[in-house]
Amino acid sequence: MDIKQLNFFTAVIEEGNITAAAKKLHIAQPALSNQIKLLEKELGVKLIERGSRKVTLTDAGKILLDKAKHILELERSVYKELGDFNKGLKGTLRIGAISAIDSALLNGRLNSYSKSYPHIKYELHEGITPQIIELIYSGIIEIGIVRTPFKSEGLNVRYLEAEPMIAAYSSEFLLGNDNEKITLEELRDKPLIIYRRFEKLIIATCESFGFEPNVFCINDDSRTTLLWADSGLGIAIVPISSLHLIMGQNLKFKVIDEPHLSTQIAIVSEKGRVLSKAAENFLNMFP
Repeated sequence: MDIKQLNFFTAVIEEGNITAAAKKLHIAQPALSNQIKLLEKELGVKLIERGSRKVTLTDAGKILLDKAKHILELERSVYKELGDFNKGLKGTLRIGAISAIDSALLNGRLNSYSKSYPHIKYELHEGITPQIIELIYSGIIEIGIVRTPFKSEGLNVRYLEAEPMIAAYSSEFLLGNDNEKITLEELRDKPLIIYRRFEKLIIATCESFGFEPNVFCINDDSRTTLLWADSGLGIAIVPISSLHLIMGQNLKFKVIDEPHLSTQIAIVSEKGRVLSKAAENFLNMFP
């Protein structure tokens, strides 16, 4: 007994006779009749009573019809689910992301992806950029959402828009005038709170302007940087998109008017690696 025979059998019952079923199945009537006889012989029971115009089910046939419908529905379900998986409509997307990120930062693309593929589940790993890249190389994740600077050798990289650094500070500090921007020179001698990720960039940029920055605190998280600034301990230097990470009551900010102090979010995957369809569909959100 195989799937084809079960399809033949259910078609005969649904159409009411072998002639109509053979026409629907696009096979010869004698061939279909022979398949039903072979099925009865294999099972050792009579499945249908053949009338002049219509077939009727025996009790054994009723049992088989009930089971056949379940088996055929299961077959269709398997094909559909595997087809959906192959199209990236189902499955698990394994991604890594820096902690200081959300769907708004991705211009709503993550939300759009989730709406387009509602049956995709997520396995998310969070960490700093080097950790996320290591997870890619180790095969634990397929896609990483990281922030520059990083070494891009061996990676396929899709960059998002560049964003400036800001000086975030509490009301205890008076920075410049009412302008929305501030020069790097105006931060000379101010107590700076910086995220270790940008330590070299910030120090090198300040030195290019002829001064050594007054680094009050170096830490490993943008949120910590902002929380310290919110409490009045110093001035945080962070990417502008990090500002949403805390609900600071005291924080103000100005964009630092220096092109070298900028950063980008990047979507990365390993070169030469075959990605799942779900991962491919995700990357297609970032042309």
